[in-house]
Amino acid sequence: MQAQFIHLNLHSEYSVVDSILRIPKLMDALTETNSPAVGVTDFNNMYAAIKFYKAAVAAGIKPLMGAEVLVLDENEEVYQLSFLCMNNQGYLNLSELISMAHQKGYHKTRPMLRESWIKQFNEGLIAISCNMRGDIGQLILNKKMDQASNKIEHWKQVFSDRFYLSIARVGRKNEKWHNDACIYLSAHHQVALVATNDSRFMADSDFNAHEARVCINQGLIVADPRREKIYTREQYLTTPDEMIEKFKDIPSAIENTVEVAKRCHFRFNLGEYFLPAFPIPEGETESEYFRRLNQELLTAYLAKHGTALDYTEQDYYDRLKFEIDIILQMGFPGYFLIVADFINWSKENKIPVGPGRGSGAGSLVAYVMKITDLDPLEYELLFERFLNPERLSMPDFDVDFCMDRRDEVIEYVAKTYGANQVSQIITFGTMSAKAVVRDVGRVLGYPYPMVDGIAKLIPNDLGITLPKALKDSAELSLKKETDEEAGELLDMALQLEGTIRNTGKHAGGVVIAPSKLSDFCPIYKDEHSEGILSQYDKDDVETIGLVKFDFLGLRTLTIVDNAVQAINKTRADDDQLNISDIPLDDKKSFDLLKKCQTTAVFQLESDGMKELIGRLIPDSFAEIIALVALYRPGPLDSGMVDTYVECKHGRIEPDYLHPDIEEILKPTYG
Repeated sequence: MQAQFIHLNLHSEYSVVDSILRIPKLMDALTETNSPAVGVTDFNNMYAAIKFYKAAVAAGIKPLMGAEVLVLDENEEVYQLSFLCMNNQGYLNLSELISMAHQKGYHKTRPMLRESWIKQFNEGLIAISCNMRGDIGQLILNKKMDQASNKIEHWKQVFSDRFYLSIARVGRKNEKWHNDACIYLSAHHQVALVATNDSRFMADSDFNAHEARVCINQGLIVADPRREKIYTREQYLTTPDEMIEKFKDIPSAIENTVEVAKRCHFRFNLGEYFLPAFPIPEGETESEYFRRLNQELLTAYLAKHGTALDYTEQDYYDRLKFEIDIILQMGFPGYFLIVADFINWSKENKIPVGPGRGSGAGSLVAYVMKITDLDPLEYELLFERFLNPERLSMPDFDVDFCMDRRDEVIEYVAKTYGANQVSQIITFGTMSAKAVVRDVGRVLGYPYPMVDGIAKLIPNDLGITLPKALKDSAELSLKKETDEEAGELLDMALQLEGTIRNTGKHAGGVVIAPSKLSDFCPIYKDEHSEGILSQYDKDDVETIGLVKFDFLGLRTLTIVDNAVQAINKTRADDDQLNISDIPLDDKKSFDLLKKCQTTAVFQLESDGMKELIGRLIPDSFAEIIALVALYRPGPLDSGMVDTYVECKHGRIEPDYLHPDIEEILKPTYG
């Protein structure tokens, strides 16, 4: 590695509490200075690990994976310690440590490690003291040099030559005293020094925006004289040359950063999928069981229901074999078995489940396994839209459950596969246009009416950004140019817009891992919540090969179930209504539909859709399918909708272009 200095302790915006460094811009800056490696050690989490890893690899930069953590010692003193992963074992141990902190390490509202855990899970990790925030740094500042020496020896016993003392020159109070003591202790205890800059923003001109970001997190006012100011203007992304100049009197502290980077070799093994094992009858492989089960289910189905019009039993068996072959080829039989298991458990326990939607409805396997409730042959749905060996991606069933009982299904899955293998998925909230204006205005101490007035000038368009708002709103743009305070507020808001603000929980995503989740990614757990979350979002969870299952809570199912229960209270036991017994050609339902009485009917309730229903007057389920497919910008703008309506009522003749494709196009009039 040809380099003179490597940043080992950067925080990205995913630290949430103290950084506005964004990964794409970070990579651009490092590329400009030919930096071959960089360490991102976000505070108490690894939220950004996958995004950082992929961006760094794409930029030709070696990613040094790590985290800066809080540690609680035996005297209940809190300090910080930084870790970097040397190899796969180091990643597993860091994931385990952070997970333990969240699951059983909360102290005064924050997750913290215990030193005993670090002794147990340190293989493959490099530990770096966190300057004056570390245990040794705090002992130095409290003039407890003997205890600082003892602590160094303690960490040497735990980490051997994998422990480093860090020093920084960013203009903090007592910094020189701390650094001089570290230089002495380094020589006395044979522990290497590394130079850091604790960078938290890109350029020194970003300092004020960074302070505002810190205050937004802390709920403080920037100008409050009582506010503890723990960051300095010098904590920007320094270049290697700047760092070499800063530490020209201690060149080894610069050189050691390169040596640390050389010791780190962890790489994610992307491109694999990891499914939990589904229990299979003894004597059969998963593939054999999957094929046999589906053939038996199809035979039973055909014996009871027969085939759809224009299809033979052989057509069904051929389609089933085609799908099974692809599912086995792509390695996904376990996915279907798992989904079918929790759906059928839900039905057995009278938890309302949706009939299936999206491309998964094109699977005959899903239909015979009762994952979906629609015969794909009857409606000529294509399996290839769901799974295609030429486009390697995980199958993804969107499964709707009754809103009130969805958690029971997740609890069943957790009991079936293990509570430490099942989690929901984290999400990250960002500072949107209106919210960031209000946040910045508050921490800058501007009067609420003034801030509110500016926020209200931002259009209420979905996904609006401040640059677009300034372009679209002449009044907002003029205010920025002519009002000094408004200009300051908006300039800072522009710097912070889109920054990670907080964490949340994905509405429906659930991960089921083949072993404990921390073998794949760290766990997040709020102090007051029962369930756990993956620290990687839904995209990153799938990137590392974990399988996401969608458990979506749908209020409509709850309302329908309540209605069915109310009806059944008035009926005899042998005359109970089952919603699935209502046929798809039910006359009374179509009478309501033709009258445009579709309020609260999913995808059919908007004013535009009601207008289209009134023109079409649908009288078959196929026409409802066509309605939903046609009601979107392309068909509406091109006149396809008008053509379909006119053909349906016989006012114009369909144009099939060529007789050979008339049979295919006839159901939709071309």
